[in-house]
Amino acid sequence: MAAAPVVPPATRFPESSSEPRPATALADAVAADLGVGPGPEKQPPISVRRLVIRFALAGIPALIAVIVITAIASVRIGTRLGIDDARRISFVAATLVQEQGLEDGLLTGDPVAIAAVDDVVRTYVIRGYLVRVKLHSVDGEVLYSNDSRLIGQRFPMGDEELAILDGTNEVEAEVSDLSKEENALETEGKLLEVYRRVETPNGTPVLFEAYFRYDDVRNTGLDLWRQFAPIAVGALLVLELVQIPIALSMARRLRQGQEQRERLLQHAIESSDAERRRIASDLHDGAVQDLTGVSMSLSAAARKSADPNSRDAMGDAGSKIRETVKSLRSMLVDIYPPNLHEEGLQSALADLLGSVNNRGVRTRLDVAPEASQLSREAVSLLYRSAQETLRNVVTHAYATEVSVTVVVDGHRAVLVVDDDGVGFDPEVLANRAKRGHVGLRSLVGLIQDAGGQIEVRSMPGVGTRVEVVVPR
Repeated sequence: MAAAPVVPPATRFPESSSEPRPATALADAVAADLGVGPGPEKQPPISVRRLVIRFALAGIPALIAVIVITAIASVRIGTRLGIDDARRISFVAATLVQEQGLEDGLLTGDPVAIAAVDDVVRTYVIRGYLVRVKLHSVDGEVLYSNDSRLIGQRFPMGDEELAILDGTNEVEAEVSDLSKEENALETEGKLLEVYRRVETPNGTPVLFEAYFRYDDVRNTGLDLWRQFAPIAVGALLVLELVQIPIALSMARRLRQGQEQRERLLQHAIESSDAERRRIASDLHDGAVQDLTGVSMSLSAAARKSADPNSRDAMGDAGSKIRETVKSLRSMLVDIYPPNLHEEGLQSALADLLGSVNNRGVRTRLDVAPEASQLSREAVSLLYRSAQETLRNVVTHAYATEVSVTVVVDGHRAVLVVDDDGVGFDPEVLANRAKRGHVGLRSLVGLIQDAGGQIEVRSMPGVGTRVEVVVPR
């Protein structure tokens, strides 16, 4: 199987993702060729413990996601609830100030009226996270503040404040803009402003403005999350714990299925070997021995015969029978080589190539030393693959040279058979398999069942490469 100048197309069983490459018979070149991409590896035993741990770990991202989403949603909802609480508190506080402390004198800056409002505010209103109260006139003058430095100052009103005074809106809340001049004295940090319209006894509208610490408002959301998070996380943990026994059961079933497939494959190979041994034994002890005896009898009779014609006829018959016996013994080696598992794969392949060489085809064999450590299953598959491939070479290829290379690469063993024959259209091979070509079909089935692959590359007039990869 000399290297072809043109890369033949590939027929794969099953389909492979690696690209076709020029054929070569050298072990190091084949090894380099195989380094292009990963080949099939024997599946390691399924670890039940590892699968269950992976299942449990897979739930951690979901748990974290739920915690984060719950936290964000809880803070937003809680903040919204805190703002609603601030609105309600402001509504009650404004009503209390209007009914118990608000006098007409506040509009003119009467100290008695200011003191009356201040007494109500400091006694009943300033509580918790409500830290500032202001009363504004329609023109923006600060009529009252619990920070007396602001009283009498005038600040422009915004559209929202004016809408409150006009009676369009009842209560409005917004985050304070601390850059405004009216908020220059605020040192409480981020604040929430809530507005409501109140009236003096003579019906003059006044803007009631309450300031709340925003951090305390937001803490309402955090409190809500602290209450809800244990429930959500606990429910997920319980669900995870409930699913672990199910995952454990499924992992055990996968392990049992893998072991069963391996047992079935081993049984199929052993059954095939046993049948081949039986056929080889029957031929050797039956037909081969009988034909050997017949040839010896014919040779003895030829020597004793006085008739030259009879002597020549019996001699020719004896010679033909001996040739037949020789062919049968060669077939016995093909069917089941006696040294396959005793003397190793290299010796068995050498016997196969010896039969090919007897037909006038030059042969080369290159087997990696690591092949001696291959499993019985891998040795049987590689031998069967080489046997079927060489049979096709002798029958169809009309080759003058064939090479067989065995390489062990990591967890896989690779057999490469190259010939310089006439080649063929790859579709022909696929059609032969579809029509039930027994040797090819059984070979492909065994290789696939073992987790391997077979790839055939050929082109009319170029030659053929067959590459078989099996778990070692």
